[in-house]
Amino acid sequence: MATKWKGKITIGFIALLYTFGLCGLISVVTHGGNYLHKDYFHTPAFQDELGQFAGLISLFELLDTTPEKAKEAITVTEDDIDEHRFRYGELSQQIENINSQYEERIQEALDANYQEIADTYIAERDKKIADITQNFKSDDYVKNKVIVEKEKSIDDFYKSKEGYKSEYAKYKKMFTYHFTNPSTGKIVTNIKRTNSESVETAINEESNYFLTDYSITRDDGIYFGSYDNTGLLESIIPFDIGTLEGKIAVPMTGDASNHFIRRYDNYRQSQLILLITAIASILSFIISYVLGKKVQAVPAEIEHLRTTYNKLPIDSRVIFFIITGLISIFCIVPVVTEFYYILENPFYAVGISLFIIVGSIFVGITYLQGKYLFTELKDWQNVKTEWESGLVSKAEKGIIVLFNKGKQSLNEAFLHQSTGTQFFIILVIVFCLGFGVISIFINPLLFLIYLLTLGLIGIPLFFAMVKKVGYFNKIVEKTDELAAGKLGEDLPVSGKSVFATLAGNINTLKHGVKTSQNEQAKSERLKTELITNVSHDLRTPLTSIITYTELLKTQNLSDEDALAYLEIIDRKSKRLKVLIDDLFEVSKMASGNIELNLEKVDLVQLLQQALAEHDDTLSTSNLQFRVTNSEKPLYALVDGQKMWRVFDNLIGNIIKYSLEHTRVYISTYTSENLAIITFKNVSKYELSENSDELFERFKRGDTSRHTEGSGLGLAIAQSIIDLHHGNLEIETDGDLFKVKISLALM
Repeated sequence: MATKWKGKITIGFIALLYTFGLCGLISVVTHGGNYLHKDYFHTPAFQDELGQFAGLISLFELLDTTPEKAKEAITVTEDDIDEHRFRYGELSQQIENINSQYEERIQEALDANYQEIADTYIAERDKKIADITQNFKSDDYVKNKVIVEKEKSIDDFYKSKEGYKSEYAKYKKMFTYHFTNPSTGKIVTNIKRTNSESVETAINEESNYFLTDYSITRDDGIYFGSYDNTGLLESIIPFDIGTLEGKIAVPMTGDASNHFIRRYDNYRQSQLILLITAIASILSFIISYVLGKKVQAVPAEIEHLRTTYNKLPIDSRVIFFIITGLISIFCIVPVVTEFYYILENPFYAVGISLFIIVGSIFVGITYLQGKYLFTELKDWQNVKTEWESGLVSKAEKGIIVLFNKGKQSLNEAFLHQSTGTQFFIILVIVFCLGFGVISIFINPLLFLIYLLTLGLIGIPLFFAMVKKVGYFNKIVEKTDELAAGKLGEDLPVSGKSVFATLAGNINTLKHGVKTSQNEQAKSERLKTELITNVSHDLRTPLTSIITYTELLKTQNLSDEDALAYLEIIDRKSKRLKVLIDDLFEVSKMASGNIELNLEKVDLVQLLQQALAEHDDTLSTSNLQFRVTNSEKPLYALVDGQKMWRVFDNLIGNIIKYSLEHTRVYISTYTSENLAIITFKNVSKYELSENSDELFERFKRGDTSRHTEGSGLGLAIAQSIIDLHHGNLEIETDGDLFKVKISLALM
């Protein structure tokens, strides 16, 4: 038993030494470059602060020109004038730019009937244009403006200079210095010495941590803080102000606020720790290596876990290896980064020790897993087979399925882009408000900010969402009513949201259903009338045929009566044939099952032929025909026989249904590459207000059906015109009946 524990402790000790050595060496490599200098005063960090102090001395001791003298030294060159004049382009470009800046604001003020505001904008615009125009007319005008700009830059420089007084005073307490300006004899120093004491005696290497000769020029002050971006100071500060030559030091007798001394001590201690760490890390690696060689066998308890570990899928073992490796790195990184803060806070040692112990455990686990995995990876074919049946492969397939579904859902969410955007904005706001609750516990000062945000955004958003949900529920309730066949009142449409659009569309659908119901009722009515009219029109001649056929069977019938009966039967049979032929023809045209023999036809001549066919009837009627034809032939690509049928039907209707002793107007003309033929007459029968019904089959102007018409004339005419891709319109105004035919010209 003791042997087992001894083996475990030895392995744990090896892992601890290895982890410590690894952390130490990484820390040495990471931070070693910062501690290769002789001491802190030779580091770039101190040299930067030394340069900062030199710049402040130059700024306050060399550049002692007053603002007034600096302004007197301002000069304006031709280049300065041209730079100001063409700073924003040519004159036309600058004027166009000013107009574009004010155009929208002026128009908005005028649209809102704010004439005073518009006048103010116009005045500002005109003033700027006048100023720019004057720039291109007068060099003196530009020169004065350049002087004003440079004077402002000088004022800004001296104002910023005042802000560095406190920093200059802080540095003067941390440094000891003595400078002399050979040109003026001016001495700049903070050393208090007697008249008989020399500078070398007052400031020497024995009494200072750091001592160096230093030269300060005017450029150290001019370019301090990047003030002279425009070169203005360099042009007005004289070159003959000289330089400051002397010594600068960091005294050993500084006060507690001198952070240079503290950094100097910390730097020396860090160098010592770095050296000790490097030596200890190397020794730890050597010891862990020697002990590792002696411990050849892995304890049975640990080796037993290998069997269980190898039963896991290969991808799972790789994932566990990566996780333990990352945890090891997570434990090592704080040790590396925080190692040198032990000097500032000794309590860091406790945390660093804890991280080393935990890290060593996971380093050991990672090492064992790597050892086991390396053995498995030698059989690459087996690894490939196991990987394909592993968890990662299954998860990958599942992720692909989920991704495709998610992509489809995301595309559907953004079918209406504004709705998808609004949803995700609300989602982000809700997430931020929820995260804000956590921030209150992190920093209680954020409570007021969170409360203000909740009042301005969260609560209004909550009530807006409640309102939208209520509106959505109304829409759902209305759709349920529509599904049940209850139309009811329209949904209220408020705003321009997707719900408002949905409500508007539902209202439109509801009206469409209502219109469809009305059309369906109308269709049923017309269907009933159609059946009635067909039955009446077919039964009337058929009844006459049957009646007179029975009479012919009567005995002792005279030859004269028999001939009269036969004549009636013949006339009624022809009438029945016409009705049946018309019915078949209009049905065939409506189904599109008809061929057209298209050819170039003069519609004017075709109309004249149709009128000529009815010449005998027209001459005996009491109607007055007024025919106005186009001066030029109206050629169209039509089936002449079918088009003649249209004209024949319309002329026949005019003769049958026109009021006696009235005029009939027929005209042909062109309009926008169309041939127009119109027929106008006064009906003897009262016309329906709905002219569309006149196109219905077996519909007649003579509702009592005393005339011989079939009621299919207009239906046949419209079908023929539709087959020719033309248009046939009917207009009624009281008893005035008008038919207008439009056909494309060739």
